[in-house]
Amino acid sequence: MPTSLTDLTIHAALDGLRAGDFTSVQLTEAHLARIATLEAQVRAFITVTPERALAQAHAADSRLAQGDDAPLLGIPLAIKDVLSTEGVRTTCGSRILENYIPPYTATAVARLEAAGMVMVGKANMDEFAMGSSTENSAYAITRNPWDPQRVPGGSSGGSAAAVAAQMALGALGTDTGGSVRLPASYCGVVGIKPSYGRVSRYGLVAYGSSLDSVGVLAKDVQDAALVLGAMAGHDGRDSTSMPDAAPDFAAAVDGSLAGVRVGLPQEYFVEGVQPAVEVAVRAAVAQLEALGATIVPVSLPNTDKALSVYYLVATAEASANLARFDGVRFGYSAGADNMFENFRQTRGHGFGAEVKRRIMLGTYALSAGYYDAYYGKAQQVRTLIKDDFARAFAQVDVIACPVAPTTAFRIGEKSDNPLEMYLSDIFTVPVNLAGVCALSVPCGFDAEAMPIGLQLIGPHMGEAAILRVAHAYEQATNWHTRRPTMGSESPYAERAETTEIA
Repeated sequence: MPTSLTDLTIHAALDGLRAGDFTSVQLTEAHLARIATLEAQVRAFITVTPERALAQAHAADSRLAQGDDAPLLGIPLAIKDVLSTEGVRTTCGSRILENYIPPYTATAVARLEAAGMVMVGKANMDEFAMGSSTENSAYAITRNPWDPQRVPGGSSGGSAAAVAAQMALGALGTDTGGSVRLPASYCGVVGIKPSYGRVSRYGLVAYGSSLDSVGVLAKDVQDAALVLGAMAGHDGRDSTSMPDAAPDFAAAVDGSLAGVRVGLPQEYFVEGVQPAVEVAVRAAVAQLEALGATIVPVSLPNTDKALSVYYLVATAEASANLARFDGVRFGYSAGADNMFENFRQTRGHGFGAEVKRRIMLGTYALSAGYYDAYYGKAQQVRTLIKDDFARAFAQVDVIACPVAPTTAFRIGEKSDNPLEMYLSDIFTVPVNLAGVCALSVPCGFDAEAMPIGLQLIGPHMGEAAILRVAHAYEQATNWHTRRPTMGSESPYAERAETTEIA
């Protein structure tokens, strides 16, 4: 048995389980013990589910004893609290759903359970997935395991922190404008946002219906491929689900980069990017070239419009989607005698400041006299952004660029300036607007030992390509093997081994 079962990757844990080196119960108990030790520091979870996890682990051990080789059998994972789980409360990080227990399970979660997953808990998040820092949760601020004074990114910050702190072997997140990739970059783990329609959205509490994707956070690329493969594929309960069957992503990760064309967009290397980030990303691109890839300059000329477009489209869709939280059918109700007063008080008390801000922005954009000028125009520019990617992918196989302009910022640093906070997503939102796929893979650290992520973008349904390139890069470097030192006196990790970049 290894020194610590929480040190394992998913694929290594699967090998150990199948070899009989340890049981799923032992693996699960190790992660639950890790949660018990570190949760007060990290606040990665809204709900921990030890009884359910151990019951699933016992069931997994019985299946293993019978020779079952389900792809995730016995593996402890965390689930972002925006995905419905029958019998386990799903809060979306909001007081308005504080006591909501769904009567059904999201397709993505159900498929992982069928594959043998053990769910250790529901991960913390920005309320209704609206945020870039996980400071907007109604329950707690999640802290970055590399430095507890910094944010883990958002909105899937709890999922990323849980993986980075080794409280789960992997996690599900969701990505509407960067909410898987940004936390992955900030926390030094791998995060993949699949193409729109690749993974069912059934059971995902909607924020922006044309933008939302269910994604994966994991310790390495192979792990991300395993989890993605277990939950991807057509679902008739989601009208936007693509009919394509999911390929074997885990098998697709291996392969030479000879002949692979990697695009380098000039619009992603601009003023305002932290020097350490640009140096690390350009070094990663040079590594890809050394591995046999051809680097091709490409242009995505409408990138500078993406943030404006996103915050019109996403808020408009949020305004419509969140109208259902009215204090009548489910969730929190203020209990006022008058129906309209109850509606006003329920939403006023139940929603946090950022959610109310985005609802108001979206409602304004959809209102009579402004629809064509704002929402309609944003959809037209969205088409231009999508066309930019189509032209680029006619020349290259993948695009390489930063995930974010900076490394993780300090808690509270941007809380009073929403516009500055929104700029954290400047390199991630174009991907969601275009509906293509992308991932973040660790590519270095700054001088303060904070992780940096390389973003690899692929065409629609092109997950196999970005996984292959990311895996090749990962095998040639060791950034993904670094782990934060948790539970020690120092909040920083392996400072002597980080890349010192001014």
